[in-house]
Amino acid sequence: MSETTGASYAAAGVDIEAGDRAVELMKEWVKKTQRPEVLGGLGGFAGLFDASALKRYERPLLASATDGVGTKVDLARKMGVYDTIGHDLVGMVVDDLVVCGAEPLFMTDYICVGKVFPDRVAAIVKGIAEGCVLAGCALVGGETAEHPGLLGEDDFDVAGAGTGVVEFDQLLGPDRIRKGDAVIAMASSGLHSNGYSLVRHVVFDRAGWALDREIEEFGRTLGEELLEPTKIYSLDCLAMTRTAEIHGFSHITGGGLANNLARVIPDHLHATVDRSTWTPGAVFELVGKAGKVERLELEKTLNMGVGMMAVVPEESVDVALATLADRGVEAWVAGEIEDRGDNATGATLTGDYDK
Repeated sequence: MSETTGASYAAAGVDIEAGDRAVELMKEWVKKTQRPEVLGGLGGFAGLFDASALKRYERPLLASATDGVGTKVDLARKMGVYDTIGHDLVGMVVDDLVVCGAEPLFMTDYICVGKVFPDRVAAIVKGIAEGCVLAGCALVGGETAEHPGLLGEDDFDVAGAGTGVVEFDQLLGPDRIRKGDAVIAMASSGLHSNGYSLVRHVVFDRAGWALDREIEEFGRTLGEELLEPTKIYSLDCLAMTRTAEIHGFSHITGGGLANNLARVIPDHLHATVDRSTWTPGAVFELVGKAGKVERLELEKTLNMGVGMMAVVPEESVDVALATLADRGVEAWVAGEIEDRGDNATGATLTGDYDK
């Protein structure tokens, strides 16, 4: 560049026109997520949601959650597949909201890239929009940030925030859970979006496998299995609250099944979950064997085949399971709530996994 040429945003690596093209490409997908309460369209400075819709609540509580998808984005980048990562983002956010019984209302996203490739950004937003449709919430806005010099051209990360609402007297939590309640497990679709630092270390650094390696147990490539989108449970959980008495939910994310279930168990009670009631998917066994990872380490890192749990009174079990079955969700009774006694933690796993 000539010394007499002035500096510019484009010369610094930020392409405003590419960002505008990305917005145009994503508009059709965002439109598919709209709820009647959403005002305006994509492109404003803020997303608008008509709060008068909350007048039907006696005492509405707003619930808020924010999350990302962790190092799973690295696999999406390496495979050149960008739409599934949006499903992961939505699932991680809205299923935290529904744990307290909140209906997800709307989300916003944040996409940070080294360089804006409009089709790539639009693919990410397409996945987010499709996830929002599955969750019943609107995508009301977001931000795409270009960070040249900080991120490589192909590097990116995603994050999102969501807002939901629940009636005060329908709020779920530890105070509702009682001795004798049953613990219902809902099957995960795979690894979801947690523990990928461990998984990547095992399959790449330890095993030395390539993403296009065909894995007989999966019936597809390693990369396809690892990119399997996170299952979104919000509408399934809300359907359960309409048909059965529900005392609590637990979203099984980072920290594993026992640690996340313990978060919703009151101090005087204890949840016992029986491993023999299910068989973890092949991907969990593969990570364990390939990395010689001890079971305890796997269980405190990965979901082991359970993505969401519900705590329900015994008399509601059949209705709750029937509701989930009608919605195509694989679920089973995996444990029960007991007195805490000498147990030091709120939840433990017992027995051995069914083979």
